[in-house]
Amino acid sequence: MDRDDYLRSRLDEYIWLKSVDAGVSRKRFLQILATAIGATAFGGLANPAPARSEISKSKSLNLTNTFKAKESNILKPLPPGYISHSKGTLEMNWGAMYKRGYIVPNDWFYVHNRSTPPPFDPSTWRLRVEGTGVSTPSSFTYDEIISMPSISVTSAIECAANGRRFFEEVYNQRLSVAGARWRLGAIGVAEWTGVPLSLLLERVGLKSTAVDVLVQGADIDSLHSQKSKFSTVVPIAKALLDNSLVVYAMNGEPLPPDHGQPCRVIFPGWGGNANVKWIERIEVSETPIYTQWVTKQMVLVGSDYLPTAPYKGELITYQNVKSAFELAWPATISAGYHLLRGRSWSGKGKIVRVEVSLDNGKTWQLARLREPNFPFAWVRWDIDWNPVPGEYSLQARATDNLGKTQPTTVRWNNFGLLYGGIVSHPVKVQA
Repeated sequence: MDRDDYLRSRLDEYIWLKSVDAGVSRKRFLQILATAIGATAFGGLANPAPARSEISKSKSLNLTNTFKAKESNILKPLPPGYISHSKGTLEMNWGAMYKRGYIVPNDWFYVHNRSTPPPFDPSTWRLRVEGTGVSTPSSFTYDEIISMPSISVTSAIECAANGRRFFEEVYNQRLSVAGARWRLGAIGVAEWTGVPLSLLLERVGLKSTAVDVLVQGADIDSLHSQKSKFSTVVPIAKALLDNSLVVYAMNGEPLPPDHGQPCRVIFPGWGGNANVKWIERIEVSETPIYTQWVTKQMVLVGSDYLPTAPYKGELITYQNVKSAFELAWPATISAGYHLLRGRSWSGKGKIVRVEVSLDNGKTWQLARLREPNFPFAWVRWDIDWNPVPGEYSLQARATDNLGKTQPTTVRWNNFGLLYGGIVSHPVKVQA
């Protein structure tokens, strides 16, 4: 759904009317449960998983957190090469991705924690699903969630502020927001396993009159001094897509605390804020839901963007097209042959073309795309380069299957969100 379509639908009946087709990958069986979890082919739901055996009960998974008092809001060990902007952020170092595969390992996955992950007790945790849009409000235990038919989806999660630093560098102007100055490392691709949200809503008697779905997590945003727990709102059409999941596993392991344990949601293609962690409550409403998180933070605010009440600016839904080189920033390499590598992605589909410039945009050549190339994830690409000593500025631009190509410049917005412009990557070649 384009932002314009979204706003038109809100102005008309204040409901969401459109979405995009989903891509769901066929992936390996997970081993976190003592039963096979249904795999899935692109575009379809998985076969229902058989009932789990006794040894798959949550106690056997040893999921209870052990917390240590420390300054950081991040619990997992910090891998070498990570960039930290605050006590709750870890940015992936693209130079460390050069020899890694398609999936980002859990310990290398970027983190944006507004607060420390909450403790989790499988015996007491409950997920409430309620609201005027359902007939039978219910609470689900962790055991009930992991016993439901499930699927696996390979998808990116990307912070809407990924690339925020480039606004300041390109415009030579300071942003008004205090958030992390990410380059392009606030993204990761993982295999997510969970229950289709549509199935959960079916269990509570979803009404045909349902309009919006609010998902609430356990974290409170201390940075913005918000007193309410973090939440997001999606239209019912997005919630019912095959790849919109209540997730409990990441890359074949129980969901780690920093990534949402016990459960989070994923809405592939949408900005990272939509993929709420540590979820506690889902509200389905017959009327539009407006929260401060969506109306004030998930918007583009600036002279080029017109606010549409109650939104403070132009609403953010899907991510845009981006590209990154698998190089340190700035990079220093030796003269001679190199196989340059990178990755490109789009929130609305899959990448069909990547062009690379080795001379700061003067000339361009096609990069080789490598499989897999899943929609809502990314594609890896490479190109040969045999430079002589000197200073270089490398650029990459990608095009998705909807014809969206990275522009040379992007419009300014005060929060530094959705930077999708071509980035110049500095490289020094030594003799």
